[in-house]
Amino acid sequence: MEASAEVKVLQDLIQIHSANGNEVAVAKYLQKLLATHGITATVDEFGDRRANLTAQVGAGTDKRILGLTGHMDTVAVSNPKSWQHDPFAGSIVGDKIYGRGAADMKSGLAAQVLALIKLKEADRLPAGTVKLIATAGEELGTPGAFRLAKQGVADDLDTLVVGEPTGGNVIFAHSGSMNYLVESIGKSAHSSMPARGVNAITGLLKYADVESYLFDDTPKDPYLGQVQHSVTVISGGDQVNTIPDHAKLEGNIRPTAAFDNQAVADRLHAAVDKINHQTPYQLKLDIFQDYHPISTDPASDFVQSALTFAKQHYPHPVKTDIINGATDASVFTVDRPDLPVIVLGSDAWSEAHQTDEFTTIPSFLATIQTYQDIIVNFFK
Repeated sequence: MEASAEVKVLQDLIQIHSANGNEVAVAKYLQKLLATHGITATVDEFGDRRANLTAQVGAGTDKRILGLTGHMDTVAVSNPKSWQHDPFAGSIVGDKIYGRGAADMKSGLAAQVLALIKLKEADRLPAGTVKLIATAGEELGTPGAFRLAKQGVADDLDTLVVGEPTGGNVIFAHSGSMNYLVESIGKSAHSSMPARGVNAITGLLKYADVESYLFDDTPKDPYLGQVQHSVTVISGGDQVNTIPDHAKLEGNIRPTAAFDNQAVADRLHAAVDKINHQTPYQLKLDIFQDYHPISTDPASDFVQSALTFAKQHYPHPVKTDIINGATDASVFTVDRPDLPVIVLGSDAWSEAHQTDEFTTIPSFLATIQTYQDIIVNFFK
């Protein structure tokens, strides 16, 4: 397969609208592409045009299994007119290819598929098994990853490569992500007689004050640093002359291996319970997203060999690093916390979700080459 054909695959994927849905169109495109090269893929549709795709290659005589995973959805394009380049055209300008998902992460997904195709064409498929796992909904709720985890897709993996955009850097750890809702229940009254009511907004402000220092004493993770936390959404009240009886806020927390999801949840519940017992305010806590951190020894052979290959192929300096964003690996490692995981893909984490999102073609091609070397070396 020529380089121009590889770029055409990425353009094709960008041209498929899969913002927070319609992964079935991406899955069927990839299934057809893989079939053209003698690789059988299974598309698992689960309603409303959602779908996952899985495929396996390799002889299987070596019992080890290496996983490659990427997601088929993108975030939405809120204002296409603000883009200089059509977000669904895959336009090429110089060495850049533009479009929604060009970085996050149709480039990584295309590179994984193309790496398998090129290994098969070159008769370099490994003695072990490579499992391709393409997911739905990573950007919003990860329904695809949860469905696959329940089906046991990650149970037999020996290692996992996630194709999120890293600019060729080898990411060996990333934070978890917890989203939560705090509802404050008060008592309505006329604003001329506030003492007759209980102001639900004041209850939320009490929590927000506690939240600002709630994690100050948590241990510093050797790789991920301190727990990051923020109150990000707040609302309450309906009318300016009425004491509000209901208000709510949402927050996000980035757990680490040193202070994990359960420790974070315990502290949130304790803070809410304390306010409820010591004040007239009544708060209710709901944790509605709970993704775990991942961490792999950066000195391990797996991480260091990936770094060696990345240095050989990328046209710019690369390094080992960490990120604070979460990936589908957070779902796949819930029951496999010791599973070695790296995140490695094309340009660049900072381009994800941006207007005029792009990846560079040299980085995309380098990612395909790097994946091939990682696969072949893993089974030596």
